[in-house]
Amino acid sequence: MKKSASGRSWRISAIRLFFIAFLGTISFKLFSIQVLGASFYNALADGRHTLYEELVPERGRIFVKDFNDPTEYPVATTTQKGFVYADPRKVKDPVVLGTSVAKILSLPGLDEGAELELIASLERADRITDAKDVKKQILEKRGVMLPENIDDIPALFESELKEHPNAVQALIARLSKKDDPYEPVAHGVSQEQLELLKGLGEEALTYDLENARSYPEPDFGGHVLGFLGKDDKTKPKGFYGIEGFFNDFLSGTIGTLYSQVSRSGALLGVGGRQFTPAVDGGDVLLTIDRTVQVKACAILKEAVSRYEAKGGALVIMEPKTGAVIAMCGFPDFDPATYGKVDDFSVYNNPAIFTPYEPGSIIKPLTMAAALDVDAVKPESTFTDTGSVDVDDVTIKNANDKIFGTVSMIEVLEQSINTGMVWTMRHMGRDVLREYFTRYGFGALTGIELKSESTGTIAPLNEPAEVYAATAAFGQGVTMTPIQIVAAFAALANGGTYMKPHIVSEFRHADGTIEQIAPEPVRQVISAHTSTTIGAMLVSVVEYGHGKKAGVPGYYVAGKTGTAQVASHGKYSETAFNGSFAGYAPVHDPKFAMIVKIEEPKDVLFAEATAAPVFGKIAKFLLEYYGIAPERKIE
Repeated sequence: MKKSASGRSWRISAIRLFFIAFLGTISFKLFSIQVLGASFYNALADGRHTLYEELVPERGRIFVKDFNDPTEYPVATTTQKGFVYADPRKVKDPVVLGTSVAKILSLPGLDEGAELELIASLERADRITDAKDVKKQILEKRGVMLPENIDDIPALFESELKEHPNAVQALIARLSKKDDPYEPVAHGVSQEQLELLKGLGEEALTYDLENARSYPEPDFGGHVLGFLGKDDKTKPKGFYGIEGFFNDFLSGTIGTLYSQVSRSGALLGVGGRQFTPAVDGGDVLLTIDRTVQVKACAILKEAVSRYEAKGGALVIMEPKTGAVIAMCGFPDFDPATYGKVDDFSVYNNPAIFTPYEPGSIIKPLTMAAALDVDAVKPESTFTDTGSVDVDDVTIKNANDKIFGTVSMIEVLEQSINTGMVWTMRHMGRDVLREYFTRYGFGALTGIELKSESTGTIAPLNEPAEVYAATAAFGQGVTMTPIQIVAAFAALANGGTYMKPHIVSEFRHADGTIEQIAPEPVRQVISAHTSTTIGAMLVSVVEYGHGKKAGVPGYYVAGKTGTAQVASHGKYSETAFNGSFAGYAPVHDPKFAMIVKIEEPKDVLFAEATAAPVFGKIAKFLLEYYGIAPERKIE
């Protein structure tokens, strides 16, 4: 009996332990579901869209500000836009609906869309000959060779539309698939356009809201921002500019979901599961001044158009900090419609991507180097005979001019090539190469933008003296506009090379803010040399070829540069690049700037192209910053 009672007691204890363990497992699972996995199940309960938001991060925004104004303006942000799709089985008239949608969405090919609508109405009215005439007109406008037999036009017309449809015709074709339950119509449809589409009362059209990149400032320019496109796996990815350089930071981290499912695909509550919510991308505040960017780039754009130039570039920088406050180039593109460019090379930012032989704007940098090593003084003189032989090459002045005995100030004022060769020889080519390296030439500046180029000063390593001779006046070496303006900023600020930067703050998703401090890189020239070259460059603007860059009431320092374009191993006699680089006001510079006009038509010298553009923008900047005139305006 005792043995039997003992056995029952053991079985009861075992059953009790089983239920305790079972209840413990259930309790732990409930705790896991209700507490540890609450975010996942809340998202799941709210529906697929909320779960999507939990797994897909929101891309960070890009902001700019104005001078002395705390207001921030988004220049790249994420908004809700519509993805419109259709059920062609419900479409009564594909031509009518297609043209109506095309008008609302402003699709290219609207004229032909109207003509197709006319053709359809003529054919419904059995006016076949009239419909055939309209088809003939469309083919003629497209440059299609017409058949000898007019009766062959309808077949040719249908073939042409099938092989080369425009956007409207392609949409009409998709809407005509009577057995197709689903056809995409358009992504990125604005709320205003969605309301107009709903006003059509067409049950065949439906839309979903989706995140889309928006660029609210249409005149800001695409080269700084870049654009948001798709990678080879059709996932969103930033290209060029800020969007490309900081793609990882702006993108954030995609969430992850792993869960065991049943055969039907349903999530199993008791199965294994891992859920990590997405981490949104961070925001970026640029150093770009919104007002300066829009105003200065508009002036450059107008000049490129007026001179019928191949292109142009502009960079404005704070000399004391290296902060870029404006940057643009033309031709440009709209980030919101980046796919509409005719040539993908337009995406390249000419301010950082396109090195060129800058010509005479390099002369102040060469002269500053010679002053810094005490090889020359502003009053040093040499006698110009109009040419100088270097190795087996004869170097002449522009327009074969002869200036006689001149000072170093006059060498810059009159932009004398032979005078720069004389200057180079007095300091030595090794010194020239060293200072060009100090100026940052031949190396990346590190500006936070995609596709920066280095240019080259490699010819200065050649043993022949002619390479140093031509480099002294800006020929045979190449630089980008950002490199040149950074070097001029060093001339302006007391001789310190500041690292160019275009980002002011990084704002992380967790709320932390990372401010970008100005970064002094090296002392290029002495403060004394900086003051001296500044005074010499004021004289260039006052009395030399830079008069049109001046601003009444202010001391502006700067230099023109007209450079022949090198092509196929020789210099063109008709194609020139005009540049002007400088800073103001000279005693306490607020900005350094370079303006480049690429191959203007029927205008030879930079003093007629880049210099007046510089002057116009400089006048605006001095007024915008509230800098009082330094002298009486005559």
